[in-house]
Amino acid sequence: MEHLIDIAQLSTDEVDALIRKAEDIIANPAKYADICRGKTLATLFFEPSTRTRLSFEAAMYGLGGNVLGFSEAQSSSASKGESVSDTAKTVSCYADIIAMRHPKEGAPLVASMAASVPVINAGDGGHNHPTQTLTDLLTIHKEKGRLDNLTIGFCGDLKFGRTVHSLITAISRYKNIRVVLISPDELKLPSYIKKDVLQKNNIEYAQTTDLEAVMPELDILYMTRVQRERFFNEEDYLRLKDSYILTKEKLSGAKSDMAILHPLPRVNEISVAIDEDPRACYFRQVLYGKFIRMALILKLLGLEA
Repeated sequence: MEHLIDIAQLSTDEVDALIRKAEDIIANPAKYADICRGKTLATLFFEPSTRTRLSFEAAMYGLGGNVLGFSEAQSSSASKGESVSDTAKTVSCYADIIAMRHPKEGAPLVASMAASVPVINAGDGGHNHPTQTLTDLLTIHKEKGRLDNLTIGFCGDLKFGRTVHSLITAISRYKNIRVVLISPDELKLPSYIKKDVLQKNNIEYAQTTDLEAVMPELDILYMTRVQRERFFNEEDYLRLKDSYILTKEKLSGAKSDMAILHPLPRVNEISVAIDEDPRACYFRQVLYGKFIRMALILKLLGLEA
């Protein structure tokens, strides 16, 4: 594998190998501390990001490597009209590997076709976010000890949420997975994902607008924010933004070992009162994101500790 643009590029064996590598990095950080000495990661972020950009940088520094890049399109030559292809060709002269986030779907794919170094898609529009999906899979594996025999509830913005689309695609390849889709009617999972992923893989799924009714069934609750930046008008966003707010009261019917995940940033869809609940995994999830990105960088650079 030269690049990672879409989570579907990875077989379950490759995902499992990345998870094993990340868990070894967690257990033996010193073994990996200098493995990327002399290597440079370029972070090309044409869209704002906190966790994804900083976790890529922390991952490369944790491997002993260097980092360069930019954090917004305005600070790059894109503001002068430079194409994604030309940016990728240019940055390939300076870096050994590229992580790119872009608001336009397909931009990292275009970059990978022009670059002479590996390209990682760090999120493209509402389309794909494969390293968040790997983060989610590592989190589930660390919290539950498995990636099969799970009932997973996805709650909130299932229409525009690229993290939801990617995770459903990845987890559907494991055995005995059941999916519960919890959203307002306006933010339902797109029909093509139901058809091409859930139905194609014979995944049992249910749709509901009632979070509390299905809470007792869930092994994993994957919360998402309603994304203001994906809406065409403010009125629709304001009407839907508070559709689901997770509180202690709503958790009363949940399993004692249910894991609560959230790709973050959180707005107000999870009460801060839940942060101390042992079931709240979302800040551990942030940390796991660094380790899975370390494992992915090593894979794409062909390095072994």
